[in-house]
Order: sequence, then structure tokens, then C-alpha cells
Amino acid sequence: MELREKVAQLPTRPGVYLYKDAQGSVLYVGKAKNLRSRVRSYFNDDRLAEAKTGSLISEARDIDFIQVDNNEEALALENNLIKQYKPRFNVLLRDDKTFPYIRLTNEKYPRVYVTRRIVKDGSSYFGPYFPGNLAHRLVHFIHRHFKVPSCKIDLTRKHTHPCLQYHIHRCLGPCTPGLTSDEAYAAAVRDVRLFLEGRHRDLANELEERMNSAAGEMRFEEAAALRNLMNTVREMEERQKIAAVEGDNIDIFAYHAEPPLVAVNLFHLRNGKIVDRREFFWEDQEDFHPSEFFEALLKQVYLNNPHIPARIHVPADFEQREELEEFLSDLRGRKVEISTPQRGTKKALFALVETNAKHSFDQCFRVLKPSSKAIQEALRDALNLPEAPRRIECFDISHIQGTDKVASMVVWEDGRMKKSDYRKFIIRTVAGNDDFASMREVISRRYSKLQEESKPFPGLVLVDGGLGQLHAAAQALESLGNTYQPLASIAKREEWIYVYGQEDEPVILDKYSPILHLVQTIRDEAHRFAVTFHRTRRNAQRLTSELHDVPGIGAKTVEKLLRTFGSLERVRQASDAELSGAIGKSATSKLRAYFSSASTHALVQLQTSQSLEQPEGEHVG
Repeated sequence: MELREKVAQLPTRPGVYLYKDAQGSVLYVGKAKNLRSRVRSYFNDDRLAEAKTGSLISEARDIDFIQVDNNEEALALENNLIKQYKPRFNVLLRDDKTFPYIRLTNEKYPRVYVTRRIVKDGSSYFGPYFPGNLAHRLVHFIHRHFKVPSCKIDLTRKHTHPCLQYHIHRCLGPCTPGLTSDEAYAAAVRDVRLFLEGRHRDLANELEERMNSAAGEMRFEEAAALRNLMNTVREMEERQKIAAVEGDNIDIFAYHAEPPLVAVNLFHLRNGKIVDRREFFWEDQEDFHPSEFFEALLKQVYLNNPHIPARIHVPADFEQREELEEFLSDLRGRKVEISTPQRGTKKALFALVETNAKHSFDQCFRVLKPSSKAIQEALRDALNLPEAPRRIECFDISHIQGTDKVASMVVWEDGRMKKSDYRKFIIRTVAGNDDFASMREVISRRYSKLQEESKPFPGLVLVDGGLGQLHAAAQALESLGNTYQPLASIAKREEWIYVYGQEDEPVILDKYSPILHLVQTIRDEAHRFAVTFHRTRRNAQRLTSELHDVPGIGAKTVEKLLRTFGSLERVRQASDAELSGAIGKSATSKLRAYFSSASTHALVQLQTSQSLEQPEGEHVG
């Protein structure tokens, strides 16, 4: 059946339509109040003249549809199918990063974590938080004042001693018997829940009661700590009241396009203040129409998002604006307004976002070098780190089938590689080809030394490899009692970045992303440094093993040759004057005699093997 004939048989009800190619792959997903009318419009001459529509119809060989009861269901279904199939003719939100939440786990000894994914696992989730590092600051506040941890230690079994966080008073130590009681830990978790729920007044009143009780029982140190915490909580309550009356919650979109390249900025205003910014990039928008583009983009940003602002400002009006407003209002439970600013303060804010979109376009597609501070903050946001990392230490393992195993550590600090801090490691305790055990050894050696010398740890530890290398490094750090060190790995094949503690949410960055370029540069430098060290060590061993066979050449002479020339080939190629300058005339003559006899022996072997070969087409008579 022809495609036009099939279109004529579509129902006139709301639904979703799917264009497919000859192999059945989905090319495009759309929604309509009236399926037949909407899909027919693609075959109008003016639509076929458009590059995108013309290409779609020329490739489409089939059309499928799903009928639903109303337009709201069609909107939701369209969004889910786009995320599922990722059709190449749809506008795809590749940077699908969600906002950060704080997760309070559901276990005997609950812990708190920052996460960007809400899972139905019994945990309680609070947020979202703007900007992204606010969630980390709140979790650090919880560690410091309520002593509920974020560690990865198995709390279902008992440990002989607590980790560093207990000793610096940021954890109650539920992992070690005798350090805290179940009742005390449960009370701390109740305080955390009140704090995260925003019930600051209730929390302050409870803290005041406990303070008075502690003072009455002559526990003055505990009473003073409770008093300080109570005052801090009451100050936070007052600031929250002030912020609530300062302004609206608004999201503002703006773009800069030079088709097929498009950059979009999204600014989040909360209580009248800019609190966060997101960037999106596309490189496949040959037929760019702002109205169609932002209609598709808003659906993907908000339809599966639990947080929807009161107002959304976009640079162009679009056909389904009122429908989307109504649908988002139902999701939010209050009115949502989508509009295009025309004048006044809103227009000025829109111009600001537009300027930033142009800057993002230049940084991404014109490869401008961002400032050190900007790249650190962007790295923090992209990897969901507690702080912007000033220093990154990256590790790589190098060997050939388990022999001559070495490792490298390179350092990036304040925007540049710091070669004076590079380190080389010879793997000493691992037998065979075990990269994971090698990584554990190197991480343990590096950071146990830092602990002994009381030196600060880096803002981020990066390892070359996938989840196996990441977990090996994490085990090494945990064995040192460090369960809070930011740690990540970059997998070579997909170039995905895995952050420890968020392994089920790999960071997938656009190939133009400056953050991805930075991480790749650091990883590649670690790999180069490791391979160079491995090659040098292998050459040195080869040189040493052969030169030890030279009659009259001792270990000290071999060491001089190694130090001066570095490889066996360079020793062979050196002139008599160069060799004499390094090891003297007598040793030089012995070395030349050895090389000459070795060459003669090799030539005789070659001639013998050639005489025994039977040339093709001949036989021995």
C-alpha cells in the first residue's frame, strides 16, 4: 500500500504517529489532535519543499500510529517514544542531565547522597537544588552538624575501627560497635529529615528542648553544640522567608544558531535571582525553525521533570503552546505560563541569556579556551562533584601481556598540566596481567604516602578505564579510610565518564564539550607518559640482558651505557669516539668485537637457512 493511501486511512482522533524507513527503523515521532489531518499536511507542496520534511518523506516507507483518548496523553506518549527511539529527524536533547537531589536512604543506618536520578527504592528524595553545588553544600552541612555520612562502607557488617570521617567528627560511626547507639543514630536521621523537608522551625524547637535537657544534666559541651546548631537552623529559616517574597520562579531559553550548529542556554531564576545555567548543543539542525525547535525542546525538558517553574520564557511562539501550558499546569498543580518577552526587565533578561548562548556557541564550535576557573566550575557541574577541582591526578597502567608492568600519574592544576608533579611507578606486588590489582597498588602507594606526609588530596582522582578500574581505585582509597575522595574514570570506547557513587548514571558529554576535551587530554597524557616509561624500561632491560653477555663488560659499564645511550640500538649505532668517551677504549674494543661476532653468526645462520629452502617449482634430483 502506498504511503499516501495509508495516510488517508488514519483516524481523526488524537494520537502519536511514527514514520519508519524500509528497515522498520523509526525516523520521526509526532503527535496530533487529528492524526489524519496532521499527517496529510506533510504531503503539501510547501511542506515538501522544506529540506527536513522533504528528506523525511523521501526516506519514509511506512507510517504507524497509536491512538489515545486525549491530547494530554498524546503529549506524554510522544515524549516517551522520542526518548525510547531517538529518531534522527526529531530534535533530540542529548544532554539529558537532570537536576541534583539529596537522597536519604532506606536502610538500618540511613545515609545521604547527592543524585540526579530518582529511583523507587524506598529512599526519600529532596530537591531539586539550584545551583548544583548547593546539594553538596547541604550534604556537607549534614555531615558536619548531624554526623550522618555519605560513605560506601558496608554497614551490614561490623568493622574493627572507624574511618577518618569519624575521627574528624563528621560521622557517628555506626560501622563500629560501641561508638553510637541505634537510638542516637535514629535521632540524627530524624533531624536530617526535618532539615531537608524545610521544617526548620520544628527542628529548631526540638534542638532547643534537647539543649535545655543537656544543660540540666550538666552536659554543657553537648548543650553548647546544640545551641549553635539551633541558631544556625533559625538563621536559615529567616533567609528562606526573605527569599520567598523576592520574586518568581522563571526559566528563560535563548539560542544562537548558524545551521546546522545550534547552541541553547537555559537560565533558572528562583525567587527573582539567577541561580543556575544549562547549555545544550546540536550539530544536525540544517533546517532550523525556532518555533518547531523550542516546541520539541520544551517537551523533552519538562514532561518527565518533577520540577516545573511558574513561568517559561522562549524566543519564539509555537503552535502547541496553549496545550503544553495546560499539560504542564496539570503536572505542576498550579498555573504554568509560556511566553516570549517583548519589553522591559524580562526582555533585558532574555537579551542576557541570548548573549550567553552566543558565548557558549563560540566556546563549543569555535573552540575558544575557557578560563581556568570557568573550566573548573563546569567540570564540577558536569561530574556532580562537591567542589570545583583545582587539581586532578590521573593514573594509567602500561605493560605487554603482563610483563614490565608500570604506571603513570600526571597532574592537571589550575588550568594546565603540571609536569613537575608527574610520577612513575613500577608495579611490584602483582603477578601476571591484572590491571585492577595494579591500579589498587598504585593508588594505595600514592595516597598512603600523602596521608603519612599530611598533604592535601586532589580535587579529583581520574583513572583510565571503565568500571573495573574505577572500583579498584575506590577499594584502595577505602582501605586507607578515605570514603569521600571524588573519583572518576573514562572508558576508552564510548568516552563515557563514570563517577564513583553514581556509576549507574554515566556522564555522556557532547563531542564538542570542553569538559570532555579536558578529560580526554588528561587521560591521553597519562597514557603517553605510561607508555613512554614502559618503553624506556623495556629497552633498558633488553640492553642490560644482552650486554651482560659481553665478555669483559661488568655491571658498572652496563650501567654507564644505559645511562648514556638508553637503548641497545643507540649503543650499536654509536661511534667509537662516543663509546670511548663513555666507557673507555678497552671496553669499546670488547664491545665492537662482540657485536661483530654476533653479526657474523647471524649471517651464517641466514645463509644456512636459505640453502635448505626449496625454491618453488624446483625439486632436488
